[in-house]
Amino acid sequence: MQTVRKATLEDLPTLLKFEQGIIETERPMDPTIKDGDINYYDITELITSDDSEIYVVELDGEIVASGYAQIKNDRYYLKHQKQGYLGFMFVSEEHRGKGLNKLIIKALIEWCKYRNIHEIRLNVYDKNPSAIKAYEKVGFSKHMINMRLNLHQDLDD
Repeated sequence: MQTVRKATLEDLPTLLKFEQGIIETERPMDPTIKDGDINYYDITELITSDDSEIYVVELDGEIVASGYAQIKNDRYYLKHQKQGYLGFMFVSEEHRGKGLNKLIIKALIEWCKYRNIHEIRLNVYDKNPSAIKAYEKVGFSKHMINMRLNLHQDLDD
């Protein structure tokens, strides 16, 4: 049986493993990520804060997918004052391609709507075409490209 539900602090050990799975996947896409043990998120804060929510998909009693939405103040010059920011999108490898990411995003969008948020954003690496495709399938579109320059590299390369 498949269930989409809000995460609890009891889910923390599994969510911490998911976080490391995300970092492992993204390290080859981003040379600026530090080596060694790191964390992207304060998962406890995301679970307990009034301005964020983590949802998980549970399949036969096992958590197999996750994602969060967080309400953030946006830039003063935009038409909206707040945005919902999505992150921590993870599906266990053996359950990918089954539409679980879509279920998580749908739950997060509904949570944002309930909180009267009308603008939702997320970041995805350009070297992650499967994630880009998954987000486009649920209605996201490319909006802005973030570029970088490493001044320690030879610029003639």
